[in-house]
Amino acid sequence: MAGSSANPPRMANPSRMVVGISGASGSVYGLRLLELLRGSGVESHLVVSRAGELTLRYETGLRRAEVEAMADYAYPAGHVGAAIASGSFRTLGMVVAPCSVRTLSEIASGTTGSLLTRAADVILKERRRLVLVLRETPLHLGHLRSMTAVTEMGAIVYPPVPAFYARPAGIDEMVTQTCARVLDLFDLPDLPARRWGEDAGPADVRPRPSGAAAGAAGDATDPSDKEG
Repeated sequence: MAGSSANPPRMANPSRMVVGISGASGSVYGLRLLELLRGSGVESHLVVSRAGELTLRYETGLRRAEVEAMADYAYPAGHVGAAIASGSFRTLGMVVAPCSVRTLSEIASGTTGSLLTRAADVILKERRRLVLVLRETPLHLGHLRSMTAVTEMGAIVYPPVPAFYARPAGIDEMVTQTCARVLDLFDLPDLPARRWGEDAGPADVRPRPSGAAAGAAGDATDPSDKEG
């Protein structure tokens, strides 16, 4: 039920993920995560902060309702009684993308004044995975201390640094690579990330068979290695 705020059905083995979109620049990261989750079969639960709505509208032209339609379930930022506000509602974890410094600071201090930061606090207290795609630069000492605090609490701070080794053709591929690598942290299969030693990087960094298999491969493919 795309974009619904109705109560989700009970799941025996919950394959759900919470996605938060805050007011930092980079709302495209949240949108791409929703697209990748839909393709992975993981149920998405979305909450957009009030500032996030403004940034989405400015950067993408999309209204909140259009973004919420990309998720399986969506909740207003002020709905602190939503399912994702309770630890008894089981999920794989949560990604905040993009994550503003204000959102980071609220999570670090435990001052959960909205559903987005309450949901993140729940993930931490239940010892689930929380990934914060922090969009801010340069950083002052207060930012760094907040990043240290959430890391000590169990979160992962994931600045969306482009992976140029993947040789992206443009912004779209850079965003996809970053979001796929974020979801790697949840061990989701079949993500569209280019991987060093597999389909990225020079041939000499890619795995080669060892032992007898290597000899057979060498005999078949590299005659110059043979003696005589």
